[in-house]
Amino acid sequence: MVETYVRLLVARLRGQFAYRTSFALEVFAQALVQAIELAAITIVFSHVKALGGFDVHEVVLMYAIAATAFGLADLTAGQLNELPNYIRTGSFDVLLLRPLGTLPQVMVADIRLKRIGRTLFGLAAMAYALSHNDIAWSPAKAVLAAVAPLAGAVIFGSVWVVACAVCFWLVEGQELANTVTYGSNAFTSYPVTVYSGWLRRFMAFVVPGAFVAYYPGLALLDRADPLGGPAVLGWISPLVALVAAVGAGLVWRFAVRHYRGTGS
Repeated sequence: MVETYVRLLVARLRGQFAYRTSFALEVFAQALVQAIELAAITIVFSHVKALGGFDVHEVVLMYAIAATAFGLADLTAGQLNELPNYIRTGSFDVLLLRPLGTLPQVMVADIRLKRIGRTLFGLAAMAYALSHNDIAWSPAKAVLAAVAPLAGAVIFGSVWVVACAVCFWLVEGQELANTVTYGSNAFTSYPVTVYSGWLRRFMAFVVPGAFVAYYPGLALLDRADPLGGPAVLGWISPLVALVAAVGAGLVWRFAVRHYRGTGS
């Protein structure tokens, strides 16, 4: 079964490499979009010395972890944005006839490798931030620095699955899904301390965006949580990612079981 998914993926990627110049320009464009987001942060710091209690290099670290995580999630789960078209045209019914999982089929249906530009820029920003922050390195922190973007990608991917599953009931619900997915990306690019009220509680713990970059960033920096959270929160993002993935899988399974088709 895994071999089938690999063949589907390789076929898609081979087609994208057919026009290498176009591919290179698209990768550059994706990286440029990510660079503009970082530029916005630096512009903010041209007017203030701290943001939510953190200096520019500390915020860039959190931004870089979140950017890398979102880039990986966009690369692997971004195809879910096409789910409303699958449902509306009846193409999703075809997926149900195959002896393969519907979620993996959608995710490998049209992987656009050009999105790797986001991830590459995020990794570059992360290398910069790690070298410009005073981090007391240890084996545990080295593992955390490597694992945090991966765990964040799983969290983002899980959010993508749950948000897009709404389209099984609201076929034109893509804008609502985008609010949660891309909104989570914007939220995690800054320390959660800059937000207040229900937005911070919802986006940090219900979504749960705080475990993408904020808490791992605190652990790497040996910073106490200004919100009073225990230090252990900085080390459990892989566990949170596992719970999020299981929850997303259950939501998707429930949605597919109650799918009734378009009737076309």
